[in-house]
Amino acid sequence: MWQKFRDELHDQGLEVVTVGLETSGPEACRPYIEAANPEHPSLIDQYHKTAELFGFVNIPNAVWIDEQGIIVRPAEAAPGPTSIERKAGSALSGFEPPQHLLDIMGEASKIETSPADYEAAIRDWVANGPDSEFALSPEEVVARSQPRDADAARGQAHFELAAHLEGLGHHDDAIPHYREAHRLVPDNFSYKRQAWSLEPSGGGLDGPITRFWQGPVEGQEDAWPYQGDWLTDVREMGAENYYPKWVP
Repeated sequence: MWQKFRDELHDQGLEVVTVGLETSGPEACRPYIEAANPEHPSLIDQYHKTAELFGFVNIPNAVWIDEQGIIVRPAEAAPGPTSIERKAGSALSGFEPPQHLLDIMGEASKIETSPADYEAAIRDWVANGPDSEFALSPEEVVARSQPRDADAARGQAHFELAAHLEGLGHHDDAIPHYREAHRLVPDNFSYKRQAWSLEPSGGGLDGPITRFWQGPVEGQEDAWPYQGDWLTDVREMGAENYYPKWVP
């Protein structure tokens, strides 16, 4: 989807760079990148450094960076362009989803984004550059960026330590640091998704797609090492609040 959008606008100056935030390393992202066969840069960020630098707290998030390397829109939800035809077929074809997965899909359907408005804004920026009404001044970018307090800094430190331990193969030792990162920065779903995706999933699907439907396995809830999971957390916050409202 983003590959086709980039191809359409590349001659006008648009470049897309995708980043997979994945503590467990490149193999977890490889199937998706190879399936997409992208011509744009597709990176893997094992330690979530781009999230730290740009303020990504969920997926998909994006920043806009101009030709001079200046951020003209800070991290915000980045829904895929609606004008690009989706690939036919579904990972659920021929599969009878368990109730847990149906519940997740029900909550996911309530998540609110503004894909058409967001795509129109990108197109306007590509066409008009710094004169686009959607390209913000440095002062506006700073004002819209999420502030980071001491808890956020400590949460980042715990997450980095967890990622380091995970990379060394010490998963059980990483869990307390993931938990502390979740406690200190409860709105950061990137931290949560990363930790949840490393556990056996109750999503009811085998293979990489389970990484998007994380939760305790039915009957084994006591083995789930985290206070929350995707379905529980989204229900508590309200699916309509999953992404901040898009502001032009």
